[in-house]
Amino acid sequence: MTTVDLFALLFFLGCWFLFDSIVIGRFRLVSRRSLTEVMSIHRKRWMLNALTRDLKIIDTQIMAGLQNGTAFFASTSIFAIGGCFALMGEADTAQSLFQDLPLLTPSTRAAFEMKAGGLAAIFGYSFFKFGWSYRLFNYNTILFGSLPMMAETERDREKAERLAERIAEINIIAARHFNTGLRAIFLSIGYLGWFLGPYAFIATTAFVFMILMRRQYFSDARKTVIAALEGAEEKP
Repeated sequence: MTTVDLFALLFFLGCWFLFDSIVIGRFRLVSRRSLTEVMSIHRKRWMLNALTRDLKIIDTQIMAGLQNGTAFFASTSIFAIGGCFALMGEADTAQSLFQDLPLLTPSTRAAFEMKAGGLAAIFGYSFFKFGWSYRLFNYNTILFGSLPMMAETERDREKAERLAERIAEINIIAARHFNTGLRAIFLSIGYLGWFLGPYAFIATTAFVFMILMRRQYFSDARKTVIAALEGAEEKP
């Protein structure tokens, strides 16, 4: 691994850590709330609204959808890991294809296998995040079943709302792990640039980072969920 390769890898890991820290609110790069933060507020509103109805079929359907989506990405991560190991087994063939590309930085077989192993590690990380998220959504469904009926809620509304907020917290934690796993998959697209060389690695990482930042802070989806939260368009 050359000095430029090491710098590119550190740049990739730095962007990953920076984005995770910004989104979860560990520190702020911009003054706006992220899409993830706003959606966490909506999740709390959802649980509080569930107290106003005895028939919670729609809520259980939403939770089932969350679990199914998480299971899909967990399975996808497993297939991706298998693909990475298959790529390592055919390193000579794959490397010869890459070397035919123009402007490609020459690389050894050992370096190619190391890059493929790193890609497998990213997908392995995402699998564990999706797997834990799936378990938490399952726990959330069980806890949701403990929400009181409307009559009981009216007798002690404060207690019912405290319970709903605790259940919402589990849902938010599950979503946080899901989003972390999903970001790993997104950033793996930037990691693929390393197979073309360290400079391409830096460029693709920066490109993916900017796309993710835009979606979290400047997208139409963010404007919509802000408007739904405040009942009006976000003021500049």
